[in-house]
Amino acid sequence: MAIRDSLLPEFDMEMASTRKTLERVPDDKLSWKPHPKSGGMGWLASHLADLGGWAVMTIQQDSVDIEPKGVPMQPPPPPKSTKEILDKFDKNVQQARAAIAGVSDADLMKPWSLLKNGQTLMTMPKAACLRGFVMNHLIHHRAQLGVYLRLNDVPVPSIYGPSADEKAGF
Repeated sequence: MAIRDSLLPEFDMEMASTRKTLERVPDDKLSWKPHPKSGGMGWLASHLADLGGWAVMTIQQDSVDIEPKGVPMQPPPPPKSTKEILDKFDKNVQQARAAIAGVSDADLMKPWSLLKNGQTLMTMPKAACLRGFVMNHLIHHRAQLGVYLRLNDVPVPSIYGPSADEKAGF
């Protein structure tokens, strides 16, 4: 079995669960934060929408520098609506799925590096990057968004089993 064929079912499941979570973000709570050190709900949801694009970047590039020539990457503009977040998410997921579906095992075993101002912070095979740096990262932030929803009395969707709001399951 090709590595991509083992990644795609997991990718599809995690993206479907993430979309269900993003759909529940209230437009009037995009700036809400649980703590001053936390990102706002809109920032967090937008970050989730961006993560699919990281799969494309991982497959198509051998590295990314988060501070090229010592200049930090600029964050994207804050989202104006949940619809905007969902549109970005859907576009990124579609492109990511196509990239994963078309990648070879040889390419997935090539090293990928995260750089900061030209210095290597980490290097791992692209397959490991897709699992850890893309999908697991997305799962982590999706769980954070679930807490944000709970704290705002927004029903939390079932993900791996029933939630307190959806006892019937998924």
